[in-house]
Amino acid sequence: MSDESRLSPTGAPGPAETPVPARTAAVIPAAGRGVRLGPGAPKALRALGGTPMLIHAVRAMAASRAVSLVVVVAPPDGATEVKGLLDAHPLPEGTDLLVVPGGETRQESVRRGLEVLPPGVYDVVLVHDAARPLVPVETVDAVIEAVRRGAPAVVPALPLADTVKQVEPAGVPGTPEPVVATPERSLLRAVQTPQGFDHDTLVRAHTTVTGEVTDDASMVERLGLSVVVVPGHEEAFKVTRPLDLVLAEAVLARRRHTDGF
Repeated sequence: MSDESRLSPTGAPGPAETPVPARTAAVIPAAGRGVRLGPGAPKALRALGGTPMLIHAVRAMAASRAVSLVVVVAPPDGATEVKGLLDAHPLPEGTDLLVVPGGETRQESVRRGLEVLPPGVYDVVLVHDAARPLVPVETVDAVIEAVRRGAPAVVPALPLADTVKQVEPAGVPGTPEPVVATPERSLLRAVQTPQGFDHDTLVRAHTTVTGEVTDDASMVERLGLSVVVVPGHEEAFKVTRPLDLVLAEAVLARRRHTDGF
Protein backbone atom coordinates (compact mmCIF):
# COMPACT_ATOMS: atom_id res chain seq x y z
CA MET A 1 0.00 0.00 0.00
CA SER A 2 1.38 3.44 -0.93
CA ASP A 3 1.79 6.25 1.61
CA GLU A 4 -0.84 8.22 -0.28
CA SER A 5 -3.45 5.53 0.33
CA ARG A 6 -2.88 5.85 4.07
CA LEU A 7 -3.81 9.56 4.20
CA SER A 8 -6.96 10.75 5.89
CA PRO A 9 -9.36 13.14 4.09
CA THR A 10 -7.42 16.06 5.68
CA GLY A 11 -4.17 14.86 4.16
CA ALA A 12 -2.78 13.66 7.49
CA PRO A 13 -1.45 10.13 7.80
CA GLY A 14 -4.26 7.77 8.80
CA PRO A 15 -4.07 4.47 10.70
CA ALA A 16 -3.03 1.40 8.75
CA GLU A 17 -5.80 -1.09 8.03
CA THR A 18 -6.20 -3.65 10.78
CA PRO A 19 -5.96 -7.15 9.34
CA VAL A 20 -8.97 -9.40 9.93
CA PRO A 21 -7.95 -12.33 12.15
CA ALA A 22 -8.07 -15.72 10.46
CA ARG A 23 -10.85 -17.89 11.87
CA THR A 24 -11.95 -21.49 11.32
CA ALA A 25 -15.42 -23.00 11.55
CA ALA A 26 -16.26 -26.71 11.57
CA VAL A 27 -19.47 -28.12 10.09
CA ILE A 28 -20.53 -31.57 11.33
CA PRO A 29 -23.37 -33.16 9.33
CA ALA A 30 -25.13 -35.49 11.75
CA ALA A 31 -28.53 -35.92 10.11
CA GLY A 32 -28.09 -39.51 8.90
CA ARG A 33 -29.72 -42.57 10.41
CA GLY A 34 -26.74 -44.95 10.25
CA VAL A 35 -28.71 -48.05 9.29
CA ARG A 36 -25.60 -50.24 9.04
CA LEU A 37 -25.19 -50.03 12.81
CA GLY A 38 -28.63 -51.58 13.17
CA PRO A 39 -31.91 -50.31 14.61
CA GLY A 40 -32.04 -47.72 17.34
CA ALA A 41 -30.83 -44.16 17.70
CA PRO A 42 -29.23 -42.31 14.77
CA LYS A 43 -25.57 -43.26 14.38
CA ALA A 44 -24.27 -39.92 15.65
CA LEU A 45 -26.21 -40.38 18.90
CA ARG A 46 -24.98 -43.92 19.62
CA ALA A 47 -23.01 -44.14 22.87
CA LEU A 48 -19.23 -44.50 22.81
CA GLY A 49 -17.72 -44.92 26.24
CA GLY A 50 -21.02 -43.76 27.71
CA THR A 51 -21.05 -40.54 25.64
CA PRO A 52 -22.77 -40.03 22.26
CA MET A 53 -20.42 -40.22 19.29
CA LEU A 54 -21.53 -36.77 18.22
CA ILE A 55 -20.17 -35.28 21.44
CA HIS A 56 -16.80 -36.93 20.83
CA ALA A 57 -16.75 -35.55 17.26
CA VAL A 58 -17.63 -32.03 18.41
CA ARG A 59 -14.95 -32.16 21.11
CA ALA A 60 -12.42 -33.35 18.53
CA MET A 61 -13.03 -30.20 16.48
CA ALA A 62 -13.09 -27.91 19.53
CA ALA A 63 -9.78 -29.39 20.70
CA SER A 64 -8.08 -27.36 17.97
CA ARG A 65 -7.31 -23.87 19.18
CA ALA A 66 -7.90 -22.65 15.61
CA VAL A 67 -11.57 -23.70 15.59
CA SER A 68 -13.81 -20.98 17.04
CA LEU A 69 -17.23 -22.22 15.85
CA VAL A 70 -18.74 -25.69 15.50
CA VAL A 71 -21.97 -26.03 13.51
CA VAL A 72 -23.85 -29.29 14.09
CA VAL A 73 -26.39 -30.19 11.40
CA ALA A 74 -29.02 -32.28 13.16
CA PRO A 75 -31.73 -34.60 11.82
CA PRO A 76 -34.56 -32.45 10.41
CA ASP A 77 -36.90 -33.50 13.22
CA GLY A 78 -34.29 -33.73 15.95
CA ALA A 79 -32.60 -30.33 16.22
CA THR A 80 -34.13 -29.62 19.64
CA GLU A 81 -33.00 -32.98 20.99
CA VAL A 82 -29.47 -32.50 19.67
CA LYS A 83 -29.30 -28.95 21.06
CA GLY A 84 -30.27 -30.25 24.51
CA LEU A 85 -27.67 -33.00 24.25
CA LEU A 86 -24.93 -30.55 23.36
CA ASP A 87 -25.96 -28.14 26.10
CA ALA A 88 -25.39 -30.95 28.58
CA HIS A 89 -21.80 -31.36 27.34
CA PRO A 90 -20.35 -27.83 27.18
CA LEU A 91 -17.39 -27.03 24.96
CA PRO A 92 -14.17 -25.34 26.07
CA GLU A 93 -14.25 -21.58 26.40
CA GLY A 94 -13.63 -19.80 23.12
CA THR A 95 -15.58 -22.26 20.98
CA ASP A 96 -19.12 -21.30 19.94
CA LEU A 97 -21.78 -23.81 18.93
CA LEU A 98 -24.74 -23.69 16.57
CA VAL A 99 -27.31 -26.39 15.80
CA VAL A 100 -29.32 -26.30 12.57
CA PRO A 101 -31.75 -28.82 11.04
CA GLY A 102 -30.36 -30.81 8.15
CA GLY A 103 -31.73 -31.84 4.78
CA GLU A 104 -32.58 -35.05 3.01
CA THR A 105 -29.02 -35.62 1.77
CA ARG A 106 -25.58 -35.10 3.25
CA GLN A 107 -24.82 -32.50 0.58
CA GLU A 108 -27.91 -30.50 1.50
CA SER A 109 -27.06 -30.74 5.18
CA VAL A 110 -23.55 -29.38 4.67
CA ARG A 111 -24.98 -26.55 2.58
CA ARG A 112 -27.36 -25.64 5.41
CA GLY A 113 -24.42 -25.58 7.79
CA LEU A 114 -22.54 -23.22 5.48
CA GLU A 115 -25.51 -20.90 5.19
CA VAL A 116 -25.41 -19.96 8.89
CA LEU A 117 -21.76 -18.86 8.80
CA PRO A 118 -21.55 -15.05 8.96
CA PRO A 119 -20.08 -13.70 5.70
CA GLY A 120 -16.50 -12.51 5.84
CA VAL A 121 -15.78 -13.97 9.28
CA TYR A 122 -14.45 -17.50 8.64
CA ASP A 123 -11.77 -18.03 6.03
CA VAL A 124 -11.37 -21.79 6.62
CA VAL A 125 -14.20 -24.31 6.92
CA LEU A 126 -13.82 -27.90 8.07
CA VAL A 127 -16.39 -30.56 7.21
CA HIS A 128 -16.22 -33.50 9.58
CA ASP A 129 -18.13 -36.77 9.80
CA ALA A 130 -19.91 -37.24 13.11
CA ALA A 131 -19.12 -40.93 12.68
CA ARG A 132 -15.37 -40.22 13.02
CA PRO A 133 -15.38 -39.43 16.75
CA LEU A 134 -11.73 -40.09 17.57
CA VAL A 135 -9.75 -38.01 15.08
CA PRO A 136 -6.68 -36.60 16.88
CA VAL A 137 -6.24 -32.83 17.16
CA GLU A 138 -2.92 -33.06 15.31
CA THR A 139 -4.77 -34.19 12.20
CA VAL A 140 -7.29 -31.36 12.52
CA ASP A 141 -4.49 -28.81 12.85
CA ALA A 142 -2.57 -30.25 9.88
CA VAL A 143 -5.63 -29.82 7.64
CA ILE A 144 -6.19 -26.23 8.77
CA GLU A 145 -2.54 -25.33 8.28
CA ALA A 146 -2.51 -26.71 4.71
CA VAL A 147 -5.54 -24.56 3.81
CA ARG A 148 -3.91 -21.51 5.37
CA ARG A 149 -0.85 -22.16 3.20
CA GLY A 150 -2.99 -21.73 0.10
CA ALA A 151 -4.62 -25.07 -0.77
CA PRO A 152 -8.30 -24.60 -1.72
CA ALA A 153 -9.16 -28.08 -0.44
CA VAL A 154 -7.33 -30.49 1.87
CA VAL A 155 -8.13 -34.07 2.88
CA PRO A 156 -6.39 -36.28 5.44
CA ALA A 157 -5.79 -39.76 4.07
CA LEU A 158 -3.93 -43.02 4.67
CA PRO A 159 -2.15 -45.37 2.25
CA LEU A 160 -4.09 -48.57 1.57
CA ALA A 161 -3.00 -51.72 3.34
CA ASP A 162 -4.98 -54.07 1.09
CA THR A 163 -4.82 -54.76 -2.62
CA VAL A 164 -7.81 -53.22 -4.41
CA LYS A 165 -9.73 -54.81 -7.27
CA GLN A 166 -11.99 -53.01 -9.71
CA VAL A 167 -14.94 -55.21 -10.64
CA GLU A 168 -17.92 -55.33 -12.93
CA PRO A 169 -20.78 -54.94 -10.42
CA ALA A 170 -23.31 -57.74 -10.28
CA GLY A 171 -26.99 -56.96 -10.31
CA VAL A 172 -27.75 -59.35 -7.44
CA PRO A 173 -26.01 -59.12 -4.05
CA GLY A 174 -23.78 -62.12 -3.37
CA THR A 175 -23.30 -62.93 -7.05
CA PRO A 176 -19.64 -63.43 -8.14
CA GLU A 177 -18.25 -60.30 -9.82
CA PRO A 178 -15.56 -60.40 -12.53
CA VAL A 179 -12.38 -58.42 -11.88
CA VAL A 180 -11.63 -55.88 -14.61
CA ALA A 181 -8.52 -54.17 -13.19
CA THR A 182 -6.10 -54.03 -10.26
CA PRO A 183 -5.23 -50.38 -9.52
CA GLU A 184 -1.70 -49.58 -8.37
CA ARG A 185 -2.05 -49.52 -4.59
CA SER A 186 0.80 -47.06 -4.02
CA LEU A 187 -1.19 -44.40 -5.91
CA LEU A 188 -4.34 -44.78 -3.81
CA ARG A 189 -5.34 -43.25 -0.48
CA ALA A 190 -8.23 -43.88 1.91
CA VAL A 191 -9.72 -40.47 2.63
CA GLN A 192 -10.82 -39.35 6.10
CA THR A 193 -12.20 -36.19 7.69
CA PRO A 194 -12.11 -33.39 8.66
CA GLN A 195 -11.73 -32.10 5.14
CA GLY A 196 -10.66 -28.46 5.03
CA PHE A 197 -11.57 -25.74 2.54
CA ASP A 198 -11.14 -22.13 1.71
CA HIS A 199 -14.56 -20.77 2.69
CA ASP A 200 -15.41 -19.10 -0.62
CA THR A 201 -14.30 -22.15 -2.59
CA LEU A 202 -16.55 -24.49 -0.64
CA VAL A 203 -19.53 -22.14 -0.93
CA ARG A 204 -18.98 -21.91 -4.69
CA ALA A 205 -18.81 -25.70 -4.95
CA HIS A 206 -22.10 -26.12 -3.11
CA THR A 207 -23.67 -23.40 -5.22
CA THR A 208 -22.63 -24.69 -8.62
CA VAL A 209 -22.01 -28.46 -8.43
CA THR A 210 -25.08 -30.65 -8.90
CA GLY A 211 -25.56 -34.36 -8.47
CA GLU A 212 -24.59 -36.59 -5.59
CA VAL A 213 -20.93 -36.83 -4.60
CA THR A 214 -19.24 -38.94 -1.95
CA ASP A 215 -17.47 -36.07 -0.22
CA ASP A 216 -17.05 -32.30 -0.37
CA ALA A 217 -13.55 -32.52 -1.85
CA SER A 218 -15.07 -34.22 -4.90
CA MET A 219 -17.19 -31.13 -5.44
CA VAL A 220 -14.09 -28.93 -5.45
CA GLU A 221 -12.47 -31.31 -7.95
CA ARG A 222 -15.43 -30.74 -10.27
CA LEU A 223 -14.64 -27.03 -10.18
CA GLY A 224 -11.27 -27.88 -11.70
CA LEU A 225 -9.37 -26.89 -8.56
CA SER A 226 -6.64 -28.90 -6.86
CA VAL A 227 -7.20 -31.00 -3.76
CA VAL A 228 -4.17 -31.94 -1.66
CA VAL A 229 -3.67 -34.76 0.83
CA VAL A 230 -2.08 -34.57 4.28
CA PRO A 231 -1.32 -37.60 6.44
CA GLY A 232 -4.38 -39.02 8.16
CA HIS A 233 -4.45 -41.08 11.34
CA GLU A 234 -5.42 -44.69 11.99
CA GLU A 235 -7.71 -43.60 14.84
CA ALA A 236 -9.76 -41.34 12.56
CA PHE A 237 -11.66 -44.34 11.18
CA LYS A 238 -15.38 -44.17 10.47
CA VAL A 239 -17.74 -46.00 12.81
CA THR A 240 -20.13 -47.62 10.36
CA ARG A 241 -20.65 -51.23 11.45
CA PRO A 242 -20.95 -52.90 14.87
CA LEU A 243 -17.33 -54.10 14.74
CA ASP A 244 -16.17 -50.48 14.22
CA LEU A 245 -17.94 -49.55 17.45
CA VAL A 246 -16.08 -52.30 19.32
CA LEU A 247 -12.77 -50.96 17.97
CA ALA A 248 -13.71 -47.39 18.89
CA GLU A 249 -14.50 -48.49 22.45
CA ALA A 250 -11.07 -50.12 22.66
CA VAL A 251 -9.30 -46.99 21.38
CA LEU A 252 -11.20 -44.79 23.83
CA ALA A 253 -10.40 -47.13 26.73
CA ARG A 254 -6.72 -47.06 25.81
CA ARG A 255 -6.74 -43.26 25.66
CA ARG A 256 -8.39 -42.99 29.06
CA HIS A 257 -5.86 -45.39 30.54
CA THR A 258 -2.73 -43.86 29.03
CA ASP A 259 -3.62 -40.22 28.44
CA GLY A 260 -6.39 -39.51 30.92
CA PHE A 261 -8.61 -38.64 27.94
